[in-house]
Amino acid sequence: MRIIVLGIVGLCAAATPSTAQVIRASEPLLLAPYEIVVVQDGSCGIGKVMKVTGAIRGLRRKKVCIPLGEVQASLGSLL
Repeated sequence: MRIIVLGIVGLCAAATPSTAQVIRASEPLLLAPYEIVVVQDGSCGIGKVMKVTGAIRGLRRKKVCIPLGEVQASLGSLL
């Protein structure tokens, strides 16, 4: 019985979309390697946000302007 219940809970957890990004107002100082943060600070054009990817020590962060439509985000929480 426990195996069936755990299987159902696991399926429900896997079915929920957890890919929503929080859009920040500024770029964080500390960012783990390969962690992705979406920033809307006005440096990109209208309708675009900056996607920042953390890098390992000694390398620079990767910053790319992408259309807002490509980001699945929770727009209600602008930090």
